[in-house]
Amino acid sequence: MSDWLERSYMARLGVAKGREGRRHQLDRERQGAFHYVYGPYAEPVLTIDPGDIVVAETEDAFGGAIRSERDLPSAVLNMPFVNPQCGPIRIEGAKKGDVVAVRILDIEPRGPQPVGTTALIPEFGGLVATPVTAMLNRPLPERVKKMAVTREGVVFNERITLPYEPFIGTLGVSPEIEAISSLTPDYYGGNMDLPDMGPGAIAYFPVQHEGAFLYVGDCHGTQGDGELCGVAVEIPSTTTLHVDLIKGWPIHWPRLENERFIMSIGSARPMEDAARIAYRDLVRWLVADYGFEESEAYFLLTQAGRVRLGNMVDPKYTLGASLLKAYLE
Repeated sequence: MSDWLERSYMARLGVAKGREGRRHQLDRERQGAFHYVYGPYAEPVLTIDPGDIVVAETEDAFGGAIRSERDLPSAVLNMPFVNPQCGPIRIEGAKKGDVVAVRILDIEPRGPQPVGTTALIPEFGGLVATPVTAMLNRPLPERVKKMAVTREGVVFNERITLPYEPFIGTLGVSPEIEAISSLTPDYYGGNMDLPDMGPGAIAYFPVQHEGAFLYVGDCHGTQGDGELCGVAVEIPSTTTLHVDLIKGWPIHWPRLENERFIMSIGSARPMEDAARIAYRDLVRWLVADYGFEESEAYFLLTQAGRVRLGNMVDPKYTLGASLLKAYLE
């Protein structure tokens, strides 16, 4: 285990202290039907102990329905049954007031090439009229773009190959009583579309329901800040997660850490409220765990804080407010 992992919240506070337990295969056969809501009412497909590893076969955001560039979304998608999720995964001992720690170990593209898909979908995206931002403009013409995605890169076109920078678009735990669309991000995680949620990161989610009920899906080969047209490079994947449990850590929104920084994550509309949620949580994190007085933390984040825009297209927008760990040592 590297030095930063030994100092991570997962290793210091987790029930398993960062140690790896049993390995579970959550393939498509074991998963059965995918889920399109985050909620406490589905039966768990898997029960694990803190420290266990889960290898999940996720579908792309379209459930594999868009097979070629001729398959227009309006013809092949069955809305709102998009963004299929693996799970729920029950974590032994998880209770409300605890935190699930998810270390993302690997994301591997799965299936025959080209496995990457992006698309223009009517009334969906950051620069078009939508049902929420209602205007008289006609939707843009539908279009699908397929791309080969490997560890060597994402073949955007003949001239451009983008780096393979995979991450999990939708990850989180069940709300306490609600069943909420897997297209929506909120306090439990969900469809945050945050590019930092990739291999090398540890994500933290506040448990709302006994057993936590972890869901995962919607992996991306790469994505720019904001997920501008509403669709990243969507890929089916084999995703490997190391899951632990932190007892009695009172957090209220998702958090993330990697080797370089800590991050608080907020989701809301309008976008500035998502930023406020994230920055307020980060201020309170600095006060609770790093010995800052509130106004001093506020000053520091004013000068050194950074904001990452996850998405500006979903029912709620997601922003991550971060601070380099170098300022906390």
